[in-house]
Order: sequence, then C-alpha cells, then structure tokens
Amino acid sequence: MAHDRRIDLNLLQVLEAIHDEGGVTRAAERLNLSQSAISHSLARLRLLFGDPLFARDGRRLVATPLTRSLIGPLRQSLQSLDQLVAGAGRFDPALAEAQYTISLRDPTETLMLPPIMSRIARAAPGVDLRTVQVRRRNLEASLANGSCDLGVDIALPLSENVRRQKLVADRMVIVARRGHPQMRQGLKLETYLAQDHVLVTSRRKGPGLEDMELSARGLKRRIRLRCRNYLAALRAVGETDLVLTMAERYASALTAGLRTQILPLPFRMPTLDLYLYWHASVNGDAANRWLRGLIGEAFKDSG
Repeated sequence: MAHDRRIDLNLLQVLEAIHDEGGVTRAAERLNLSQSAISHSLARLRLLFGDPLFARDGRRLVATPLTRSLIGPLRQSLQSLDQLVAGAGRFDPALAEAQYTISLRDPTETLMLPPIMSRIARAAPGVDLRTVQVRRRNLEASLANGSCDLGVDIALPLSENVRRQKLVADRMVIVARRGHPQMRQGLKLETYLAQDHVLVTSRRKGPGLEDMELSARGLKRRIRLRCRNYLAALRAVGETDLVLTMAERYASALTAGLRTQILPLPFRMPTLDLYLYWHASVNGDAANRWLRGLIGEAFKDSG
C-alpha cells in the first residue's frame, strides 16, 4: 500500500458503505451518489490499498481480510469525526476543562473577582481563571494573539477589530475620614479645592481625570499624595485629613470597615465607564461568549 496523507475522506465513507450494504447499488443509494461514482471510488481505493478489498459472492460483495481488518478502526474514526463536527461551536461549561485569561486593573480585580469566581465555581468546576494587567497600549495585541481572552478597562481608542460592551457607568465621589473638620457642613467646591488630595494612578506624573475637569474650569487642586493602590490610599485617608476622589461603586466596596465617609462630588464630572473588550475573531466562539455573559451578569448584580 502506498501511504498518502491526502486520502479523500469520501473514499473512506464509500469503503464503509460498500462493506455495510454489500454492494455498489445500495452503497450509492445510502450516500446519494451514482453507481458510477461509487465504482470509480472503489477503483481508487483498490489502487490505494493494493488489494481488491471486496470479492463477489453471488450478488453481494464480500470483504477481503484486509477490509475486515480496516473496517473497525475506520468506523471508529468516522464516528469520532462526526462527533467532532457535531460538537463544533458548542460549549458546555459544566463539562469544560479550560483556562481563560482576563486583563483587570486594580481595583476592578478586588471588586469583581469574587462574584466572577463564585459564578465560575458553580457553573464550570473545570474552568480556571487567570488575571493579568495588560498595558492599555498593548491590550489590542494581547486580545488578537490570544494571550488574553478578555479585558476590562475604561473607554480606549481601539480599532474595529476589538469589540466592546459597556459594563457599568459609575459616578465619582469623595472619600474622607469620619470627623474630618472640613466636611461637617457638606462639601462645597471651594472646600474641595482647599483640601490636600490623594491621586491613585499607575503613572509617575500627569493629571487625573478630575484634574482635567478642574483645569477646564480654570481650577486646580493640590495633590499631596500620589500612589498606585486604592486600598493604601483609603487607609491613608482614614488616618489623615487627605481626601480621595474615586468611583462610587469602588468606594462603597473598598471602604467597608474603614473610618471613612463618602460624599458627593461638588462639581459635574462624566461617569467612569468600564467596558468589556474582546477580539472580533472570537466574537462567535461559544466559550468566549459564555464568559462574556458571566462577567456581564457579575457586574450587573454587583451594582
């Protein structure tokens, strides 16, 4: 037999059909092909295997020893292919065994990881989750090459190859320690500007979103502390007269147990919108679609 990795799958289906039906005519009916097409395929199979494959016994074609040795593994392989095709595009979280990577920024990870993992643990015990923090300028590339399955971040100027879904629109608030002497009569803009502020950012320099809003009004505040972590910033606020401007949802979740209070922002500012990002190539993928839905539900229920 001459080995050829490019064997036509149709030929193997013809071999199985002739074996099961015992003749060319009934095999042609089963496969909805002409008798001449079946005869031509049988001739190619005989040449391929170097064996007659079938011998005539009256009106039936009887398998040769080689065909009898092939038919079991052949039938198993064809069934496996059928199952593979039938299962393509389907995803059963209860049976899945996989690992997914999501880009989350602090404090989104602190806030949302518990409800996300709670849902995964209930619905998909074989699914593992890994979180990373991809730089915003690298997020599209990470989604495109598959090193990251999803990303959650603020509105980003990404190309049309990246799809997005708004998860939440969060208003900005002020966090100050309880008993702060300047907060007893409420917080006016003049009072806000007179305070020492904390800015949480991963950048070494540059303004925060609230600073840009103030600058547009010709106003400025003093940044006394610049740090990278909201939990650290909130602990500092609870022990000093520093004040922190942050998203309300985060503030409500992260200040539990701290000696702080949450106050409305004394000037108008756009909401902090968070989006879920994924690459267009996985838009129709059942597993990715399931994970997107799960994350969307977790954000919705945590509001």
